[in-house]
Amino acid sequence: MSNVSKQVVPHGLGVTPVRSAYQQIADQLRSLIVSGELSPGDRLPSEPELGQAFGVGRSTVREALRSLSSQHLVYTSRGVNGGTFVADVDPRTITAYLETSLGLLSASGLTVDELLTVREMLEVPAARLAATERTDDELAALRTAVEQENAESGTQHEHPQGFHILLLTCAHNGLLEVVTQPIFSVLKNRFLRGNAPSEFWDQVCLDHQGMVEAIDRRDADTAGELMQHHLHRLREAYLEMDRR
Repeated sequence: MSNVSKQVVPHGLGVTPVRSAYQQIADQLRSLIVSGELSPGDRLPSEPELGQAFGVGRSTVREALRSLSSQHLVYTSRGVNGGTFVADVDPRTITAYLETSLGLLSASGLTVDELLTVREMLEVPAARLAATERTDDELAALRTAVEQENAESGTQHEHPQGFHILLLTCAHNGLLEVVTQPIFSVLKNRFLRGNAPSEFWDQVCLDHQGMVEAIDRRDADTAGELMQHHLHRLREAYLEMDRR
């Protein structure tokens, strides 16, 4: 079966341990959901029907459904038309899960350098897309974000993160937002913590201003280059603060 490791028992016999019944049921239902054979809003068979299909009791079925519910894959509704249904995907749930997971990884060895490398791989193309895909309203929002940064004289770091989130929105790619925002949060919460000097934020504002001008001109090449230079500067600052 999937997701199991091979163990060696006495006498050198290699075996694959059997997963518990509820885990096997959860795995099969999860596979049907992920593959699209079960779609958001689809109603699952009742607990007795699932129990009969899998040859297990209702308590085992309930445990499997609880496991899927904890992963936000299904939800239960009460009443005449109630039952267990396949949940719709909420990007915020995925983002929160990724943020928590990355935070745990960074606490156990994931480095700021690794995070910044992945961020560069995602955000440089995002800046290029923002230049070609942005709307006039989105451009205005980017300008407002930079104005807020300048007004705060480098004493805050909420708006700089907001600028980057707005830039992702301009790219019009929902997956970019889902996977990149958690990296922003982990870098800020774990490595900055308000320790950056004021000149760091002054340079951030200048970098952002330059990117806005390139995005205004719909100059994708320059927007991407400026983002890359910006992230290289961030790398040096983050690494220095991480060493403190």
